Amino acid sequence: MSMPSEMLMKIFSYLDAVSLLCVGCVNKHFYHLASDNGIWLKIYSSCFHPKRTIWKMKSEQTETVSLGSAALHDRKPGYWKKEYIFKQIAAVKTRVMRLVKPIDPYTGLPCKNKEAMKPRRRSLIAEYHLANLTESGVAVGADKLVQLFSLNPGLLVGLWKEKNEIAFVMVSLHYHQLLERSTLGSATVQYALPPNKPVLDDVDPEYGLHDYSLHLDMHGGSCTYLCGTFKSLFCRKGDIENGYLRLTVVSLKDNTKHLPLIGTVGLSWETDVFKGNVKGCYVMDVTLLDETGKPFWCFSAPVSMELSSKASSLYDYMGHIYTTDYVDSEGKVCVEMVWLEETKEYLIVNLVLYISTKKVNNWYGTNY
Repeated sequence: MSMPSEMLMKIFSYLDAVSLLCVGCVNKHFYHLASDNGIWLKIYSSCFHPKRTIWKMKSEQTETVSLGSAALHDRKPGYWKKEYIFKQIAAVKTRVMRLVKPIDPYTGLPCKNKEAMKPRRRSLIAEYHLANLTESGVAVGADKLVQLFSLNPGLLVGLWKEKNEIAFVMVSLHYHQLLERSTLGSATVQYALPPNKPVLDDVDPEYGLHDYSLHLDMHGGSCTYLCGTFKSLFCRKGDIENGYLRLTVVSLKDNTKHLPLIGTVGLSWETDVFKGNVKGCYVMDVTLLDETGKPFWCFSAPVSMELSSKASSLYDYMGHIYTTDYVDSEGKVCVEMVWLEETKEYLIVNLVLYISTKKVNNWYGTNY
């Protein structure tokens, strides 16, 4: 024999909002009972102010409507349930917008992205196929226990050397629009970022070639090796080659701009039992802003240092040369470093960004 509706209503009246919403998914009968205005009015009143103000259309006077018996009988079933949900959504949006409003002048990203990005539901950010990891992934380094493979965007998988089984998985995702992808997508469908609308400029003959700003982070988990901002980057029309704009950040010829890396470069990893550090690997975070300060090209990816076969031709430095290269559909990053044995540190002597002309043309509406 089924339980009387009155008894079910009494039980439902002791539930919180989340439990009520779950109960309403059982069947149509439960949905109808769990949408009762009396129950939801009680929940609404406990969370929000029990009175609300209605503005008259033809006067500046206001009247206060009490959420009493009239508010129950004059409303359609489920009214206060919807009001509660809409009010909660508005409160979350207000909180998030308050957090993301302050913008970091160096990165062009919200200062409190981490605090704002606390999704309460699952959202699909990226999909990876690990069936043929050793073939589809890029080997970025190894130590005595594990070998590291990288897959875009920002996935790092460690495999045990002996068993060839997954030891750990690390994900490095750039903060740019991560909040939208974390909250506006679903568990099965990724959030599609809106396309950029180019702003045309018929006055500037080198529109889209100058006034770029770069914020670069190199880190190995808990240790930061380099964090810097570089402004007024540009490319002359004559330097556009093979479908890329060349933005020189650190020049080989200007030794006053050469940058040291702080600490021993390596990527730390840890499991429940073991931990280690893969030398010569690190995570590169790149945020390139356009001339208006808007994020133009952003990524976060694990990379590795490779020993170059060529000898150092620099008179100021004697040591082995190492290179780091990153490539995706929008551009390339090429880093050249020299190992200084005397001071036991790496020195960046050449850092160049290559931006796809297709990316630039789509962004600015140009035709380079």
